[in-house]
Amino acid sequence: MLRRSPASPARTPRTASFVPVIQREIERMIGAGELTGGTRINESSLALKLGISRGPVREACRALEQIGLLRSELNRGFFVREVSTKEALDLYDIRAGLFGTAGRLAASIIPTTQLRALEELIRQMEAAIDVPDIAAFYTLNNEFHRQVVVASDNAKLIELYPLLEAELHLFRRRGLVLPGSMRTSNDEHKAILDALSQSDGTAAARLLERHILAGKARFLRTLEDETATDARPGPLDPRNSRFKDR
Repeated sequence: MLRRSPASPARTPRTASFVPVIQREIERMIGAGELTGGTRINESSLALKLGISRGPVREACRALEQIGLLRSELNRGFFVREVSTKEALDLYDIRAGLFGTAGRLAASIIPTTQLRALEELIRQMEAAIDVPDIAAFYTLNNEFHRQVVVASDNAKLIELYPLLEAELHLFRRRGLVLPGSMRTSNDEHKAILDALSQSDGTAAARLLERHILAGKARFLRTLEDETATDARPGPLDPRNSRFKDR
């Protein structure tokens, strides 16, 4: 009669506990621009970096595929998903409505402790602007938005938020690289906090919606800048004025 070897009680939970950590690390790398659309996830390299086996890395990638951040190819592994301009703009519009609702709901119920937490995040974002450190600002900015959604105390809204935010990691950081964008964004955060502190749901909703749509406008500006750069003649291009009369 075959005897089963006893399963280690710590092995499965410990392995499973790595998965959320790896998910956050991959999301951070995408948000920081270390991984861009179309990039293949090097599971072995990531496992080595984190000092774990490839199993949890693969599980984290599967989870990120389910929320639309990664895609998989048979026998090739996982890749960072590429989002079309239309998809990106649609997501901004959905977020604008979602955050407007969150602000309206949160204004009348947000406790002092959460207001202080938002104030501290704004202070830390100011410090990131002064450095400047766009990666730190991006992470703090995401947390500010998350806490506003949590403060709404609406279970469905809180459930939807991570699904939208995951896809936004694929392109949202781009708008923050424009000169002055981080400062402008944080000034908008201060106005939002003031409205929440005064329990003004109408103002909070309006300011949050405008805040998201301002991010959409910055994103569109990066696309326009890229188009202008691509259209500009290079140094050896015959359209360049230096070569017109030669």
